[in-house]
Amino acid sequence: MLKQLTFLGLLNLYLTCTIVQSAEPLVFKKQKISDLPYEAACAVDLNNDGKLDIVCGEYWYPGPHFDKSHKMCDLVNQSNYFDDFGVYPMDVNGDGYMDIVSGGWFGKKLSWRENPKGKIELWKVHEIEQVGNIERPCFWDVDGDGFVEVIPNLPNGPLLIFQLVRDVNGKGTGVFKRYEISPEKQDHGLGFGDLNGDGRSDLILSKGWFEAPAKPFTQSWIWHPDFDLGHASIPMPVYDIDGDGKNDIIVGMGHDYGLAWWQQGKNKSWTKHDIETTRSQYHEMRLADLDKDGRPELVTGKRYHAHNGADPGADDPVGLYYFTLQKDNIKCVTIDYGPADKASGAGIYMWIADIDNNGFDDIIAPGKEGLYLFKNQGQAKASPPAKN
Repeated sequence: MLKQLTFLGLLNLYLTCTIVQSAEPLVFKKQKISDLPYEAACAVDLNNDGKLDIVCGEYWYPGPHFDKSHKMCDLVNQSNYFDDFGVYPMDVNGDGYMDIVSGGWFGKKLSWRENPKGKIELWKVHEIEQVGNIERPCFWDVDGDGFVEVIPNLPNGPLLIFQLVRDVNGKGTGVFKRYEISPEKQDHGLGFGDLNGDGRSDLILSKGWFEAPAKPFTQSWIWHPDFDLGHASIPMPVYDIDGDGKNDIIVGMGHDYGLAWWQQGKNKSWTKHDIETTRSQYHEMRLADLDKDGRPELVTGKRYHAHNGADPGADDPVGLYYFTLQKDNIKCVTIDYGPADKASGAGIYMWIADIDNNGFDDIIAPGKEGLYLFKNQGQAKASPPAKN
């Protein structure tokens, strides 16, 4: 049963974002797919029928309607969590069918689920490595070769990268190679982007960043302890908000109130600018050009009961939002907002893709409040003039 809303929660329920709303907001069509409390989801064509399917927790939902479910595996259910904190599609064994790479806190391991070539049956789960408690696995192309690597955020563990070994044709072999960037514990928070303007993407932790070398898997990464971002979101997106040619960092408080951007200045200086301070558990963040204007928006929201109600604002209403990212004109649009039995937050691992092929990216938002799909309809059309 959902806990009674706090006074602050009831007050917030009647408010939109505290920042100025967009004059031409996008319209989203909301579809609830499941009541199950899994917190990670992705979209991928699993059966090679040309239609995107949705993976969330122990099930996958065939597209385009997502009104049926097929069980793919069993997940550990512990302390009101399912041990599945990120899911990413990757053809690990090179057989032409997309598999799923995952990782979780309680099992302390990275694993991949082998696609049974689109058949409706349970998937075989393979362990990649025991790495420690995974707050959330991240997936980025570290060396710029067009293939994504796996980087788990281990708050109490080292900074590791796992690269899928591929054959001469670029097909996966089912084997991952492990690289250690630093033996020191990461803390909560992980980001990826070019901070020094050298064209290479760096790795960002809550208390500094690692400068990427030209050869990231054979050369040492340089540590820069330039800031302390706090109990930061995963990921921390990188984007030049003020247009000065230097990338800035967007940081949500994953287990507290607050969303901010950190402006990169001269001589390794960083200045915090609050975006929103009245809502909590900004744990998941994505950049996506939702309105097709050539500039990305920040898509984020509340992760419902990230610590089972122990976080500040845990029982406030949940919400899903997007923010425009222009200095002195950051605007917020509320996509969904309300009590957790009626509305959606952002979960721990959401997904953005054009599900219905209308040219606009849609949002798949999982969480303990259920699995939702928000279909982007583009900007609202002006109402026709009233008849005399």
